[in-house]
This record gives sequence, C-alpha cells and structure tokens, in this order.
Amino acid sequence: MKYATTAISLLLAALPCTAADFFLKNGDKVVMIGDSITEQHLYSTYVEAWALTRFPAWDLKFFNVGIGGDNAGGGGGRFKRDVVGCGATAMTVNFGMNDCGGPGSNFDDPRYSGGTKIKEFMTSMQKIADQAKAANIRVAWCTTTPAEVMDEGPSVLPYILKLEKFSGAVKEIAATNGNALFIDQFHPFVAAIDKARAANPKNRIGGGDVVHPGQPGQTLMAAEILKGMSFPTLVAAVEINAESRKVVQNQNCQIEGLKVAADGRIEFQQKDSALPFFPDGDAKNILQWVPVLEQMNGYHLKVSGLKPGRYEVRLGGVKVADYSAAQLGAGVNLAAPALSAGPVADQVKALMAAISTKNSYFHDRIFGGVLRAGGVPEFMEISPEQVEAKRLAVFNKRMEKMPELFAAIRKALVMQVHQVEIVEAK
Repeated sequence: MKYATTAISLLLAALPCTAADFFLKNGDKVVMIGDSITEQHLYSTYVEAWALTRFPAWDLKFFNVGIGGDNAGGGGGRFKRDVVGCGATAMTVNFGMNDCGGPGSNFDDPRYSGGTKIKEFMTSMQKIADQAKAANIRVAWCTTTPAEVMDEGPSVLPYILKLEKFSGAVKEIAATNGNALFIDQFHPFVAAIDKARAANPKNRIGGGDVVHPGQPGQTLMAAEILKGMSFPTLVAAVEINAESRKVVQNQNCQIEGLKVAADGRIEFQQKDSALPFFPDGDAKNILQWVPVLEQMNGYHLKVSGLKPGRYEVRLGGVKVADYSAAQLGAGVNLAAPALSAGPVADQVKALMAAISTKNSYFHDRIFGGVLRAGGVPEFMEISPEQVEAKRLAVFNKRMEKMPELFAAIRKALVMQVHQVEIVEAK
C-alpha cells in the first residue's frame, strides 16, 4: 500500500472525516477491554491521547480493563463488573490471542481443524455483544494483532494463520450485531511486518516479544483502531500570502496579529482547536515502515510569496524546523517539528503526564486494588456478602478521586495561544 506524504495530499485525506463521522462522541465513557496486550496500557493510552488532543473541548473519559491471560469468555463473565460498572457508553473489545491458544499450541488438535475453538470464541464474543446491546453500549470489535515471530524465516506460521481465522470471526460478530464497528488490526500489522522483512530478514517492527508488541507495534495498533473509527486527521491548517500580507485560510484554528516585515519576517498568534499527537520514546521506530505520525496528524502551514532562500519556523520563540521557500510555498506538515520542542510539545507532554497519573491510579488502586482483589479466607469468618459490601465501600471511596484526575486532564487540554514566526535562516 502506498501512503501519501505531501502536506496537500494529507490535507485532502483529512477533510472527509469529521467529528460527526468519528465513532466516539462528546460525553462518552470509553471502556477498553482485553487481555495482557490491553493491560500494557500502550495502545489504549495512545487512543485516549489522540482522541483527547483532536477534541480537547470534549468530555471523554477512558478506562482500561485489560487482564493478562484473559479471553473472550472471561471478558463476558466480568462485563457487568468492569464495563457496566464504569458507566460505559462506548467500548473496544480486543480478544483472540489467548482464545487461539498461544504460540505453543498444538494446532493439529482436532478442536482447531474442526473449528470448535472458533465456535467457542464466537459464542463468548456473542455474550459480550448481547450484554453491550442490553446496556446500550456502542462496540468497536478489534481483531487481535498477529504474533511477530522472532526467528528468521517466514513471518506467517500456523499460529498466525489461526489468528487470521479468529480475526474473521471477529468480523462476523461485528456484522451480525447492530450498533457495532469492525476494526482490522491484524492485516495492517502483517503488512508492516512483511515490508520490514523484505528490507532485511532480521527486521522486527513491534518492539516487544512474540505476543506483546512494544511501543512501535502498539502505536500502529492505536492508529489502526482510530482509522477504523473514522478519526479526523486534520489538526489545523494555515495559509499565509507574504506578498499581500493576508491570511488566505485558517482551518480549525484562529490567527491574529499577522505582521510581515520589510525583511520578510512573518509573525502571528495562533490558537488551535486541536493538537497533534505521537507517543514519545521508541514509538518512532514504526515510522520507517508506516508513516503513522503524518497519517494521523495534519498540522499544515503554507506560506506563498516568499523570496527564495531558507526559513526557520519558530513556535513560542523556539526553532522547530527549517524549510526552503519552495517547500513552504507548497505547504508543509508541522506535526513532527511541533511535537519535538516548543509550546505544543510541552502541552502534549503535560497531557500525557496527566493521563498516565489517571491510568496508574485506576489500574493500581481501583481495578487491581479493589475489583480484582481476592476474597477473604473462610477461617476469618467473614461472609461473602460482607466481603462484597466492604469491596463496594472501598470502590466508591477510591472512585471519589477520579473526578480530580479527569479534571487534571481537562486542565492540560485548555488550548493556548502561541507565537508563530517564519524567519529567514542565517
């Protein structure tokens, strides 16, 4: 598959998807359920951050209820506690890896060749679907990712082929249940693996182990989930004509105080209605195989009428990029530069810190510390009813802190005015 990377083609690609098309809606409480891949809090955090940065004025609340080793049957069994209990209005379901049995499974087992395992999987997924419909929860059904074989040789082995069949079962569940969305992570992930191995058989894209992708792989997961949700990729677009000293267009942002000096220096104040996002750390390693950052973030600047030469782009007084007049005249995508330094990068880092604090508290103190906590031994002579009453009391008490943590996220999302300067490079 070929990906368009020019600013103009990315802008055109961004236009069809709007807030009305996006699967998530203002006011949603989004529960992300799955196995250990979900519990890693990587793709779920990235989906959360991308959604929040694209719609900073929305009230969106995310809860990760992934459990290592879990499968669709377990998800259905804990649906009332973990999904309904969080007040979900929308959810993502990401099972299949454990349902398929794991890379060490004996796939000559008649349960696989006869399809019994897939039937069990679909029965369990249908139980989730039935409960979601009863609770009026919109569902995005996600295929699992493929296992990334670490040895050299074929990237597609019997286990991966079985996972592909389980992915087909997810598609069938989505098709037979209304108010649902099917999202294919499996095939885009395989395509990226194949592209990397074609370049060098030693290449691995996921950054984790055979089953659990690390930051690069889970960044790709998040992007595919959001694409499947019709995520709008436009952050903001500005076009300036230096000769006429006018703002030709501004999309999803406000521009004030445009000044074009005699020496060609351009400056203005920009207040965006959205932010670009891309995870820090090793996530950037996926970009050599799939240009996720530009695909997901259209942060466009076009400046026509400049005299030939090179120009620095500064945000908040910080140089973030250097372009030729021709490049600026054609239009550039500032997403990567803006996330590297300056006020946009600083705001996104503050947001990620607030999201991380909220997710850690919910996972450690509420989901793990209360909901998943074991019972009390019989010799302590406490009845199950007393245990559950105490659990509910502690749950309610600890949940009292969640509004404070969500408020910190909201505070980090307040959009700020920043200075933009285009200055001839020395």
